[in-house]
Amino acid sequence: MSQAASRSTDARVRTCPEGSERALSEVYDTALLDLDGVVYAGGHAIAHAVDSLGTARDGGMHLAYVTNNALRTPEAVAEHLTELGIATEGPDVITSAQAAARLVSEHVPEGARVLVIGGEGLRVALRERGLEPVESADDDPAAVVQGYGGPDMAWGRFAEACYAIARGVPWFASNTDLTIPSARGIAPGNGAAVEVVRIATGAEPRVAGKPLPPMHRETILRTGAERPLVVGDRLDTDIEGAFNGEVDSLLVLTGVTDGAQLLAAPPEHRPTYVDADLRGMLTGQPEVAPVEGGFRCGGWTASVRGEELVLDGEGGAMDGLRALCAAAWTDAGDGTCALDAGKALSRLGL
Repeated sequence: MSQAASRSTDARVRTCPEGSERALSEVYDTALLDLDGVVYAGGHAIAHAVDSLGTARDGGMHLAYVTNNALRTPEAVAEHLTELGIATEGPDVITSAQAAARLVSEHVPEGARVLVIGGEGLRVALRERGLEPVESADDDPAAVVQGYGGPDMAWGRFAEACYAIARGVPWFASNTDLTIPSARGIAPGNGAAVEVVRIATGAEPRVAGKPLPPMHRETILRTGAERPLVVGDRLDTDIEGAFNGEVDSLLVLTGVTDGAQLLAAPPEHRPTYVDADLRGMLTGQPEVAPVEGGFRCGGWTASVRGEELVLDGEGGAMDGLRALCAAAWTDAGDGTCALDAGKALSRLGL
């Protein structure tokens, strides 16, 4: 597809990562940070996260931690972050459990019983909204809410959800992330558990978490952010959530997204900025400029030759990836790039 033919008239179709002369921590008042795959993985801090976040905070940036993981309470998450060296208080943490609890509260009477398929984070969030968590479909629940319950979630919990849903009880889910990063690799997430209940019942849940509007609304209500920057590792939750909320985003490559997935991203999955890790918050972002036949960033030039993305030059891996993004996204327009990028990414070690 030619560059000229692929350009969309939709101003929201990003065809190139943006640059910034100033550090992102100076441009934006609040960082809305995902946790798993961005700040930590499997309970351990990701390289450079602690120092980068401390520097951003000391420079005046408000840090808020926004996670689709509904297992733990905000206070428990804040305590964990503080133990890692990132001083945090409970109100700085926003979870999909809180967004789900607000969504449920808008559909059931105050004080209603809600069947919980998940962890303590959901129970605390429901009580905060004046609802009563229960454990059985026989407890006459007015709703079912399902969130990540950890790797040891008992199979019988899914059966309880199915029994209630089969009786006509409305079903809510904190999020539908199919996977979750762990210290040992990628593990099944709440979305995989939601699929179990969906297959058994044929029902569809109302979903609260990223990338859907209830989570963005919860985040803005709790942080008061005026110029937020979403920072995440997932295209289908963090970056799409920023797109839906019409705010800027920074993708870091410390979690589930790799270079090939980024190049193939449709418009709603294309971040404003791309960097290796959270140190990208503390720096400006280099400009990606069109040049004859392609796009240049740093010492790299990316172009399309036939059915392949080609990279010429030398320099830092992130500059090469940004140039490739511009070439791939411009060629794809408002679609998905299907060009072969294997050799180009190999040159970058990605």
